[in-house]
Amino acid sequence: MSHPAQSVAATYATALQAAREAAGHQNYQPGTLFVVATPIGNLADISLRALHVLQLADVVACEDTRHTQSMLRAYGIDKTAAQLLAVHQHNEVQAAQTVIERLQLGARVAYVSDAGTPAISDPGARLVAEVRLARLPVVPLPGASSVITALSAAGIAPDAHQHGEFVFVGFLPSKATERQAAVTQLAQEPRAVVLLEAPHRIEALAAALATLGARAITVGRELTKQFEDIATLAAQDLPAWLAADANRLRGEFALVLHPEVQAPTHGTDTRVLQLLLAELPLKTAVKLAADITGEPRNALYQLALNLKQTSQ
Repeated sequence: MSHPAQSVAATYATALQAAREAAGHQNYQPGTLFVVATPIGNLADISLRALHVLQLADVVACEDTRHTQSMLRAYGIDKTAAQLLAVHQHNEVQAAQTVIERLQLGARVAYVSDAGTPAISDPGARLVAEVRLARLPVVPLPGASSVITALSAAGIAPDAHQHGEFVFVGFLPSKATERQAAVTQLAQEPRAVVLLEAPHRIEALAAALATLGARAITVGRELTKQFEDIATLAAQDLPAWLAADANRLRGEFALVLHPEVQAPTHGTDTRVLQLLLAELPLKTAVKLAADITGEPRNALYQLALNLKQTSQ
């Protein structure tokens, strides 16, 4: 019986060939650090150029050698233990010097984190900085990122008051008082905010974010994986949403706190929305109110949520 990794690798044989044909004609200089984005959960999200560079690399520097070896074997890429170099948050500055030595000897070094794009809430930034200080070339290979994936599903549409800007915050502090202080600051941030969280801390984060009341938040859980779950709700409803299903506490989280929308300033607009909400579903009422008043739909949606909650 074949090993599961071997079975998976067989399915990527044509992808490896396609990678060589699609990306093999490009110039991959010796002595270069290639920063390679890898899937955040779904193996099929690897790029052809990433596959080619991982095949070509003399050294694969990585956050976790066992995890990376397993990923490479799933694609049918064989690297010896000597070709794998651990570069993680605890040794990144020191390990960077080893990478630089390999580069100076002409090696092609690929760097991958455990998932996604290196240096985005993952190790890699210090490595890149050290390599650049040594005046050696760095080539990024774009690909999967939980940050961009979550944003693409959140629907942060520009309107009269917002232009689609966002800020990336990542993980908030683990201590309760510091975390709540950070959330208090986020309450003053008018742009969308992207946060990351681990399963063992998501309930604490949800409780802190609940203080933001009706401000909308999109929760992305297990993005790109089989049990992917994406929902948009009011921040104050996040703890109850998590509690409603034990499975929602599993997996990695990427969250998008939506921009603070400006509510309509005219009492007439509010009255129109109230009358429509009394007879129609929320989304339909918001759409009609936007058509009637000319107010931005995002602002009316936020106002509708506020009206619904205050009437309960």
